[in-house]
This record gives sequence, structure tokens and C-alpha cells, in this order.
Amino acid sequence: MRAQVIVLAGPSGAGKSRLAERLGLPVLRLDDFYKDGSDPSLPRIADGPNAGLVDWDHPDSWLPEDAIKTIATLCETGTAEVPIYDIAHDGRTGWQSLDLGDAAHFVAEGIFAQDIVAECRAAGLLAAAYCVTQSPTVTFWRRLTRDLREHRKPPFVLVKRGLALMRAQPRVVADAVAKGCTAVYPKHGYVAIGRLLAGR
Repeated sequence: MRAQVIVLAGPSGAGKSRLAERLGLPVLRLDDFYKDGSDPSLPRIADGPNAGLVDWDHPDSWLPEDAIKTIATLCETGTAEVPIYDIAHDGRTGWQSLDLGDAAHFVAEGIFAQDIVAECRAAGLLAAAYCVTQSPTVTFWRRLTRDLREHRKPPFVLVKRGLALMRAQPRVVADAVAKGCTAVYPKHGYVAIGRLLAGR
């Protein structure tokens, strides 16, 4: 095996991308494996204030099989073509090459990352899996300011979605732990992964 993957799961806005950047490793953004907004198989929110909207927080809104195939290719060859997804436009806008260079590890991060942990472990691709978490209030504000800054969706949609995600955060973390992730605050995850990379 050419390399192994370190999986970072966790709620949107919890600090996965920031932690991945701090590590200085190549990063595979699993959110780039969302389905296009025109895909008729996308799940919809059934009730509540967001009823009728696409449920982008449901695992049926992304393509885990494509993500796992890409991870396997990276682990085996050190390079892969990966999609570029524009959240504001609900779709892929192109492709880019991800090259691991001489790195023996890379990060795969996204809100559905916990759903690929078991298969990656069974295939010998997994080095470690973590669920990044923080206070639900802190996560809410970080997610909202990021999404507003990046114009991901209209403000009223972001606020309603953010409040729903804040209420769901304990369940999301528990699900990730049940699927093989270790729950960590970002600073603790940084230390743990540093030890892994150092062979300790």
C-alpha cells in the first residue's frame, strides 16, 4: 500500500477543514462527492420549517462509493482525479488532480466521513478516524459566519439549517463514534495525529 488515509468526520463547522490544513497533509474533501442539485434521488426534508428543501445533511445526498474508490486509488497509486463541487451552485464544476507526493498519509474530511470508516478499515486503507467536535453554540456561529462569507445559500436558509444542525449535533457525534471514530476537540486531534505521524 502506497499510503493510508486519516478520516476526519464531525458536524459542519466543527473545525475539520481547519485541522486538516494545520496538519499539512494532502486533503481529500469528501464534500466534493455530493450529488448534483438536479439529481432526482436527492432526499428532501419531510417536515418542520425547512420542509421541501433538499436535505444536504442526509447521507443519501452524497456518493460514498465514488469517495471510497478515490481513496483506494490514492492509497494504491498516490494520485487520483477528484471532482470540484461548488456548493453555491449545487453541482460539480470540473475535476482536479490530487497528488500525494511522498506523503505516506493523507486526510479525507467531510460531514459523512464516518460512513466510510468501516469499509476503509476492512480494506486496510485506514490509519485512524476521528470525529472533530466543539460546543454546539461555537459550531453554530463558526458555520454560519463561514457560510455567509462564502455565500453558500440565502441567509434565511443558512440560519434555519444552522439551528437544526445545532440541535442534531450530539446525535451526529454519537453516530460517528458508533461507526468507529474517536471524538476529539480540534487541538486534541492535532496532537493525536501528530503522534500517529511520528510513529508513537
